Amino acid sequence: MTDTPAAHPTDPFDPDALNAAEGLDPVDPAYAQVLRVATALNLVPLAIGASLFDALLIRQIEGPYGLITALAWLIAIVTIITFPSRRVSRWGYRIGAGQLRVARGWLFRTDTIVPFVRVQHIDVGQGPVERWFGLSHLVVHTSGTHNSTVTLPGLHSDLAAAMRETIRRHIQTDFA
Repeated sequence: MTDTPAAHPTDPFDPDALNAAEGLDPVDPAYAQVLRVATALNLVPLAIGASLFDALLIRQIEGPYGLITALAWLIAIVTIITFPSRRVSRWGYRIGAGQLRVARGWLFRTDTIVPFVRVQHIDVGQGPVERWFGLSHLVVHTSGTHNSTVTLPGLHSDLAAAMRETIRRHIQTDFA
């Protein structure tokens, strides 16, 4: 009987396995709905514009009417349905001893660690769509100029406030 080498513990194309392997907590799944609404608010006007272009100009030049409209709406619908959930699954965070770690992305993965001693101030923000779903985003401002702002979206409002208070307490104890 031959021993086969163990496969790589995480599949690089599986974002959930990546976050679990790195010990990161996922953002709230409701954040996918926030992204869907935001994506729809951006893409539906473009699809309407493509439909108007198709109706007004393509008929004038006697082109294939309806092709641009169908393609624009198909792209908008597929993007609204699929991309938000994929983006949400690629966010992870961990608040630990004296630091906040935020990781995001798949092809271009960004992993940011913010030591609490570098934090200047903390904001908890909430847009109208986030408020509708009971979510907030945490914004941590650090000293320095390069990448001095770290944003963590998709947090339940209570969790974002608790994280802000945890970081605030660390800042007070470090300088008090």
